Amino acid sequence: MTTQILGDFYQVERQIAKKAGRKTLLCKDLRSNDLVVVKLVSFSSDFEWDDLKLFEREAETLKSLSNKAIPQYLDYFELESNRIKSFALVQTYIPAKSLQEYLQAGRSFSEAEVQELAIALLEILIYLHDRHPAVIHRDLKPSNVLLGVRTGNSIGQVYLVDFGSVQTIAAKEDGTITVVGTYGYMPPEQFGGRTVPASDIYSLGATLIGLLTGNHPADLPQKDGCIQFIQQVNTSRSLVLWLDKTIQPSLDRRFNSAQQALQELKNPAQSQEKLQVAGKPHRSKVVLNKDINSLEIVIPPMGFRLEMWGLLGFAIAWNSFIFFWTSFVIFAPFPINVPFVLFSLPFWMAGFGMLRDVSWGIFGQIQLSINRQQIYVIHKVFGFKHNYLRPVPREDITKLEYTRKSFEYDSDGARKNIAPQINIRAGTSEYPLGDKLTSAELDWLAKELSSWLEIPIDYK
Repeated sequence: MTTQILGDFYQVERQIAKKAGRKTLLCKDLRSNDLVVVKLVSFSSDFEWDDLKLFEREAETLKSLSNKAIPQYLDYFELESNRIKSFALVQTYIPAKSLQEYLQAGRSFSEAEVQELAIALLEILIYLHDRHPAVIHRDLKPSNVLLGVRTGNSIGQVYLVDFGSVQTIAAKEDGTITVVGTYGYMPPEQFGGRTVPASDIYSLGATLIGLLTGNHPADLPQKDGCIQFIQQVNTSRSLVLWLDKTIQPSLDRRFNSAQQALQELKNPAQSQEKLQVAGKPHRSKVVLNKDINSLEIVIPPMGFRLEMWGLLGFAIAWNSFIFFWTSFVIFAPFPINVPFVLFSLPFWMAGFGMLRDVSWGIFGQIQLSINRQQIYVIHKVFGFKHNYLRPVPREDITKLEYTRKSFEYDSDGARKNIAPQINIRAGTSEYPLGDKLTSAELDWLAKELSSWLEIPIDYK
């Protein structure tokens, strides 16, 4: 078998990868006996000019970089074989396995390892993004992240390879658009040919989620373009929150730089602040419990407030009168008393309704719960509970309305006060909060709900 020599010095050992118009070969440098990686792009039948443009950009980018976690540029030359012209890029060989290879071998990664890996990759991205112009990798994924041999408690040296999709800020200004990347790891803006440093943050987050779940990100469920991974992992809340921010489809909600992402990863308290109860009114007895998966608002019984005494007194007087009236007519001669008994029934219903309202106002508790699946409300009185409204899928929540205290005039010109209220609209259902809350409590809960649901408050 004839040994193939490229560019006079590089003896081909084996092929590492191949795709349309491109090959990646492991070679030996005959001058030093070191192993090197030679990438070839050829003017073959499946050649595309975009391939050459990206190839030349990779060579120029590697030539300008100097980082131990990135392959080093060694050489660039032209060659011709069987009347096919090719360009070759030579770079250092890194003897390490990719994360993809580890996953295929069945290796799992702990939370501590994922965090260590995240820190190492963020430091690489900081180096790239701080270049002038900034270098955006655009194809960060498990097969492009190499992991050296574990040393002690360390996960090992982390490397970022394959700059074949790289783009610089200067390159974007030439007015051309080349969509590159890998489905599942690409942020939404990259599908449109737009990339920013935060695009690499998305790919990093998707890669880490793949390690924690053992699934390709594209195979995980999505909602509104966002990967739904939380129920698939068993990690700390701080890491879940951090990962969730890396993969936000909207750039406004994603980390805007690798430096910011690194700071929040090392200082999770900054992320946890979003889950703290902020602005709860003094002496409020309302309980708010929330985490990344669920939110629960418990409004306790009001107790005997001044406004309830008048209603309670009227309810007692009303029902006492109806009792004596009914008792009197029952003992009247039959069948003369029948019409009078029937006449009293609507008054009994009104009386029981008043007692129910009084009992609910004094002893009733409201529990509003929202989780990843649904929203529902439970009312409790004297230990008995019932679903005030049927549960509705969470994705049906479309609006958060907040009606502040106001007034209106009826047809007679009389002024009528309108109590403040929060109303959550989900499909055809409405979930109101307000009849037991002060304006300060409603202000607080409206902001908490808006932040957690990630929908704006619609003020009325």
